[in-house]
Amino acid sequence: MAQSRQQIPRRLLGRSGLLVSALGLGGAGFGGNTYGAVTDEEAVETIHAAVAGGITYIDTSPLYGESERRLGLALRDIPRGQVVISTKTGTHPRWRGDYSASATYRSVENSLRMLGTEYIDLLLVHDPQDLVCALGKAGAFEALEELRRQGVIRAIGLGVRSHALHEEAIRSGRIDVVMTYLDYTLIRTTAADTVLPLAAKHGTGVINGSPLAMGLLSGVDPETYAREVLTWAGGDLLHEVETARRLWRWAQDERIDLLALALQFSLRQPRIGTTIVGAKTAAEILRNVDAVQQWIAPEVWARVEQRTGATR
Repeated sequence: MAQSRQQIPRRLLGRSGLLVSALGLGGAGFGGNTYGAVTDEEAVETIHAAVAGGITYIDTSPLYGESERRLGLALRDIPRGQVVISTKTGTHPRWRGDYSASATYRSVENSLRMLGTEYIDLLLVHDPQDLVCALGKAGAFEALEELRRQGVIRAIGLGVRSHALHEEAIRSGRIDVVMTYLDYTLIRTTAADTVLPLAAKHGTGVINGSPLAMGLLSGVDPETYAREVLTWAGGDLLHEVETARRLWRWAQDERIDLLALALQFSLRQPRIGTTIVGAKTAAEILRNVDAVQQWIAPEVWARVEQRTGATR
């Protein structure tokens, strides 16, 4: 039987009104400070390859090394309306941990300059420990709401791992989008218990980050990958190496592409607007684009659901 292939679909990101590709490009990889050195030329080539491959959503952050500046270089050759760009506030090295309105204005101004753009589609409050300052008077959300009124940004979001903070932000009614990460993968699906249903109820868009568990599900030996690449990681991520290795061995025995399986697992979840994956090179992002277009038999998905306990 010939294998059918599909193009990357487009989805609305909740009530934000942003139309994004179901697969997005994350900027940590081409930023060069997390997964190894990357040149400006390699980063620009990666971004151009992603757009040529059908990706229309790109996420970055001041935290990701040279990511914003390099995305700005790439945007010189891409019509601005062709891509949806998100970046973050609260983790710029100069104002890290400051979720006040004043720090937010400074961070956004810096991001606009680095990106070389007049507006940012989505601005996410990044990794706060709590939302007391961000949601309070003269806090980050107050600044972002004003910037949205001015047209400087188009939507407001929260990017954090804590499900409790996602719930608090969604219930506040002040955000359009949440970005969850590491919690909707072949290894762990805890975001489906709370974040996804609550976001759907409130019309909040959902971005799923780290669908490959920081690379553990990319198709290479997870144990070797963790030892050689994830030297900075700890906690839950390293505890999941053995689970990832069991999945890797199973996929090898079944002759299944684990990369394709892991990415499509997230794309098959209708309550997720877009799934972002990082890349350091053009070849890497094109492998990811190819992976989401591969055909996977229904019986394989049935076995995956048995193993993970996840359903659509």
